[in-house]
Amino acid sequence: MSNPKRILLLGPHKRRLIDFFLEKGCDVSLSEAPLDYSVSSLDNIDFLISYGYRHIINREIVDKFGCRAINLHCSLLPWNRGADPNLWSFLENSPKGVTIHCIDYGLDTGKILAQREICFESPETLRSSYEKLSFAIEELFMEKWDDICNERLVPVPQPLGGSYHLSKDLIPFSYLLTKGWETPVVELIGKGKKVI
Repeated sequence: MSNPKRILLLGPHKRRLIDFFLEKGCDVSLSEAPLDYSVSSLDNIDFLISYGYRHIINREIVDKFGCRAINLHCSLLPWNRGADPNLWSFLENSPKGVTIHCIDYGLDTGKILAQREICFESPETLRSSYEKLSFAIEELFMEKWDDICNERLVPVPQPLGGSYHLSKDLIPFSYLLTKGWETPVVELIGKGKKVI
């Protein structure tokens, strides 16, 4: 990479990505807090990378960064936007995978930069499936980083349809999580589908 990028990594500490950026010669800052910075205070940042970040990024910041504000989401968008995407992919038996997308004004609605479908084989638990998705999204991001930072990927609008979930949507199904994170996913498949 000819000129090192300045990255603001939003979300929980992700050692693997931090090490990757440092190996690439990038300057990395970290934040889990809400972005209440003035836009001008972000003038020294080239990319916002959101991964597991729990806060909405305001419109002014989205406008400033455009497709240099990127989210790493553990679902095959447009399926399972919002909360608990891995869990819902089993509850609703929807497509599973990972997506890198531009951040826009909606929640996980931005244009897609890259995605990969992931297949799971038994036995899987919620924990093991989440760990596989986390590894897959980091791998995909590292594979695509040079193209992302050099703007060689053309963002593609998400297909119509899909699904969206709030954290509270899980409440009626929480009884299914008999072993918490160790619940076998086979016990969850299709049990969150709406009956019409």
